[in-house]
Amino acid sequence: MRDAQVNAETLLAWYDTHARDLPWRVPPLSGRRADPYRVWLSEVMLQQTTVAAVKSYFTTFTQKWPDVDALAAAEDAEVMAAWAGLGYYARARNLLKCARVVSSELNGRFPQTEAELLNLPGIGPYTAAAIAAIAFDQPAAVLDANVERVMARVFAVQAPLPDSKEVLRAHAKSLTPANRPGDYAQAVMDLGAGLCSVRAPQCGECPWSGGCKALALGIADELPRKKPKQPKPQRFGTAYLAQRADGATLFETRPAKGLLGGMLALPTTDWHESPPEPAPPVAAAWQELPTPVKHTFTHFHLLLSVHIAIVGNANPERGHWVEPGRMQAEDLPTVFKKAYLAGLAAMEQLATD
Repeated sequence: MRDAQVNAETLLAWYDTHARDLPWRVPPLSGRRADPYRVWLSEVMLQQTTVAAVKSYFTTFTQKWPDVDALAAAEDAEVMAAWAGLGYYARARNLLKCARVVSSELNGRFPQTEAELLNLPGIGPYTAAAIAAIAFDQPAAVLDANVERVMARVFAVQAPLPDSKEVLRAHAKSLTPANRPGDYAQAVMDLGAGLCSVRAPQCGECPWSGGCKALALGIADELPRKKPKQPKPQRFGTAYLAQRADGATLFETRPAKGLLGGMLALPTTDWHESPPEPAPPVAAAWQELPTPVKHTFTHFHLLLSVHIAIVGNANPERGHWVEPGRMQAEDLPTVFKKAYLAGLAAMEQLATD
């Protein structure tokens, strides 16, 4: 039988006092229902990204596109530019696909059940459960990394992730209440993000400490266990920063499918396990920067050699010229922002030598 202290009522009482103040959240006991659009947008942004990183992006998006119909009508390039730097760019592409389905096929209204939400582009089990619970008060069990950690500790689940995921999901479901499921979903996420943190959990302040099995066994900070990660492979590539005398810069739009799909970028070679053959986008006297740009993606590390050149009016083999002031470094994905800024700095140095 579950310990009386490990229940929704105990956690909700804690949440009513300690809920995080977040721009997409409706405070507990306010009597207001969360906006499904804002819940969906925040949950997509928060996938594999921290709350601190998401806040400013969420504010920018909701100011530019205050509802799903406005986002659906936006230009792809504008949305991708606004997403730049947030990473995992397939989320932005799916964000647009989902907005357009909701706007054109569902009259701008998100469905209310997990099953229906799962039919939308880019919405997986966690996001569907979060939207159903938080926006529509459905008793859906959320399971993100924070919730997994809480469940692993409360129930002392010692089998490593990802093998234990379904066991943790069952525990999460067993605790999800019919009353205030949206507040409960946010409460258990707040507990994992705060007191039940990865390192140095603050068990003395936890509302569930009296029934936490891992705490009783003295292994709370060891859970959840995870299988050892395989080392990430190393890949190599070359990025080309070309500018004309009038300050225009050569960029290209990456293919819609694939890594950084649809994003504005510097012309680049493919990225391989060994340094690639040169593939400059335009004939010029290219100079290689002495230090490559380093960047880590989900599945590999990248060393990106940066080559710079001032060119005349020759037509490039690929890409397009962007006039000065028409874009900023922040419009680029992080790896190309690094390469762009490194190349600009080198050009400025050459101009002063």
